[in-house]
Amino acid sequence: MLWKKSVIELTSLINKGELKPEEVVQSFYERFLETEDKVKAYILPLYERALEEAKSLKPSKENPLLGIPIAIKDNINVKGYPTTCASKILQGYISPYDATVIERLKRAGALVVGKTNMDEFAMGSSTEYSAFFPTRNPWDLERVPGGSSGGSAVAVAVSSAPLSLGSDTGGSIRQPASFCGVIGLKPTYGRVSRYGLVAFASSLDQIGPFGRRTEDVALLMEVISGHDPKDSTSSKRPVPKYTEELRKGVKGLRVGVVREFMQDGLEEGVRRAFENFLKEMEKEGMQVEEISLPHVKYAIPCYYIIAPSEASSNLARYDGVRFGYRTREYKDLFEMYAKTRDEGFGPEVKRRILLGTFALSAGYYDAYYLKAMKVRRLIAQDFEKAFERVDLIATPTSPTTAFKFGEKTSDPISMYLSDIFTVSVNLAGLPGISIPIGMSEGLPVGGQLIGKAFDEATLLRVSYWWEHVYKHYELEPKL
Repeated sequence: MLWKKSVIELTSLINKGELKPEEVVQSFYERFLETEDKVKAYILPLYERALEEAKSLKPSKENPLLGIPIAIKDNINVKGYPTTCASKILQGYISPYDATVIERLKRAGALVVGKTNMDEFAMGSSTEYSAFFPTRNPWDLERVPGGSSGGSAVAVAVSSAPLSLGSDTGGSIRQPASFCGVIGLKPTYGRVSRYGLVAFASSLDQIGPFGRRTEDVALLMEVISGHDPKDSTSSKRPVPKYTEELRKGVKGLRVGVVREFMQDGLEEGVRRAFENFLKEMEKEGMQVEEISLPHVKYAIPCYYIIAPSEASSNLARYDGVRFGYRTREYKDLFEMYAKTRDEGFGPEVKRRILLGTFALSAGYYDAYYLKAMKVRRLIAQDFEKAFERVDLIATPTSPTTAFKFGEKTSDPISMYLSDIFTVSVNLAGLPGISIPIGMSEGLPVGGQLIGKAFDEATLLRVSYWWEHVYKHYELEPKL
C-alpha cells in the first residue's frame, strides 16, 4: 500500500531505483477509484494522463518531487486543461498557460493528478457553493469538508493524493485542513507567487500546501516558494531549507494564546483538544503565555468589506465577451452583460460582488473601504506588538468541528464566523498553519499556529514535534 507512505519515503525509494514513478501513481489512482464516488473531491481527475507521464520519468537528484502525485485546486491554472473555479461562468475556458507554482512542480518532477472541487471563486467555508456538486467530509459524509479548498483537503485526507495545493484568502486552507484532519499551511503573503491563481481578493490571496506529514509539506514549500518576476507582490527574501529547519527542536519557544479568542462560541470538544495541546507544549519546555490582540474583534467585519471590494473589481472581467459562459438570448450589450453574470455566478459570489460594489461606491468609500483599511493596519500592529513578546501564537483553527450540510447556508453570517480565528492572519499578511490536535465526537479538531512574517520554518518545527507526539497521520477516516 504505497499510498500509506510519506512523500519523503516514496522519493527516496524512487531515487534508489527500488520503485518506479508509475507504481506510485498507480497506487494513488487505485485509492482514488476506491474513495472518489463517496467524497467527490475532484472536478477533473487526470490520473490516466499522469500514469502515462510517470512512465517517461528518470530518477534524478535534481527533482525533489519526482513521480509524486499532486492535486490542484481548480482556481490554479494548468496549461491545456479547464480552470473552472467551480463556476458556470468559466464554462469552456481552457488555460493557455501554467501558473508559476505549476511550472515549479513540473520542474521538480511532480505529476498533476487532478483539479479539485472548491467553493465558487473561493468564496465560502464549506464547498457547498460549488456550481457542480458538494464535496463530502470523509470522517462523516453528512458533513462539509470546510472551504473553500474542500476538495484539496479531502484528496489528502483520503490519500487519493499525498499532497495538494489550495488557496487561502481568509482561512480557505486552514479551516478545511482542520475539518478533514490534515495539515494545511497558508504562507506569508508574497512567499509563494500568485501568478496563475485566479484572483479573488488580491491583497489577501495566497497559495499553500496540504499534506499528512510535516516533512512532506516542508518539501512542497521549498519547491513552490521564492521570488517570481511575474508577480509584483512576490518577495525576494531567500527561501530557507524548511526540511532541515524542522529538526531544530521547540524547547524554549514562547507561545502566545490570544485572550480574545478563548471567549464565547468555542465548542466544548474544540476547547478541550486545544487546552490539551497547550499542556503538551508546556511539558515539552515551551513557554505559554496569554496575549491580547485588542482589534482582532473587528477582523470579520473588516475582512467582509475588503475581500468583497477586491472581488467586485477582480470579477468584473467575467462578462461573456472574450471567454467563458455567455447567455443565449439578449437584445443589446447591456442585457448580455447582465444576463450572463446573473446566470453564470452563484448566490454567494453575487452576494459578495454586491457587498463590494456598495462598499466602493461614491459616498460610501470613506465610510466603509477606507475605514476597513485603517482597521486592517491596527490589526497588523497588534500582531507586531505581540511578536515582540512571543515567537508564535496558538489558537484553535475553527470554533467548531465540521458542521452538517445545509446547516449554515441559510445564515451567511454564521458561515462567515467559522473563519473567525483565521481571517486576521490574512489581513496582517502572516503565515499560519493548521495541524490536527485531537478528535471530538469522531471528528478532527485543528489547532492553528501563527508566525512572524516569513517565519514558516518555526511553524513547521512545532508541527513536526507535535506530529511525533500525536501521530495524527496514522488516523484514517473509515469510508
